[in-house]
Amino acid sequence: MNLFWFIPTHGDSRYLGTEEGGRQVSFDYLKQIAIASDTLGYDGVLLPTGRSCEDAWVTASALIGFTRQLKFLVAVRPGLSSPTLAARMAATFDRLSNGRLLVNVVTGGDPVELEGDGVFQTHHERYEVTDEYLKIWRGMLEATHEGDSFDFEGKHLSVKGAKGLYPPLQRPYPPLYFGGSSGPAHDLAAEQVDVYLTWGEPPAAVEEKIRDMTQRAAAKGRTLKFGIRLHVIVRETEEEAWEAADRLISKLDD
Repeated sequence: MNLFWFIPTHGDSRYLGTEEGGRQVSFDYLKQIAIASDTLGYDGVLLPTGRSCEDAWVTASALIGFTRQLKFLVAVRPGLSSPTLAARMAATFDRLSNGRLLVNVVTGGDPVELEGDGVFQTHHERYEVTDEYLKIWRGMLEATHEGDSFDFEGKHLSVKGAKGLYPPLQRPYPPLYFGGSSGPAHDLAAEQVDVYLTWGEPPAAVEEKIRDMTQRAAAKGRTLKFGIRLHVIVRETEEEAWEAADRLISKLDD
């Protein structure tokens, strides 16, 4: 089992749903969390993506030199940049961090935010774009031997003669993480990603997801690893833990 922490690139707070008592994003604070996570032995940290966050790639790159073993699970949203550019960024980060990059593929999101970034596709179309994006991204990183190049002709994306001159240290490419509950999301994960992620849902629901994804991947001759994102409250006693949970949501209305 690998344990990850979280880099709060949108700020931090003692309470949910309010800025009261919040801590604004600063590089010193992000650096403090990264160093603590690295020193305490966490395997990695997640960096989210979205307009409410500082950029995940820039933040992760700034933290490389202050950490030793910590891996960076950097969120990427297909459709906001070209897959070949994203592949070069991934290879560079992986090389400069000595093989410490993980990539979290984010297809879903708030429609208003997506439109603000120029993404107007339907839910189904976004998964089509993601499928083509990852095929180009993977093909680009695999085409790093001298003379190799990669061609792809898709419904939404196409490249001709794509080539990566500087390969990532992790071969054939840094591991891909992905989460999604719809049918198209499950199909995509079974075919292309390495780690399937789920929220902290009831155990029976998580079990069903794992069973379904395992079967879908096996049908394609693949195996998947799994991850779950949980918000954990730890105190000396159960009573103190529930008191902390109540304080956490005390600023929310009904």
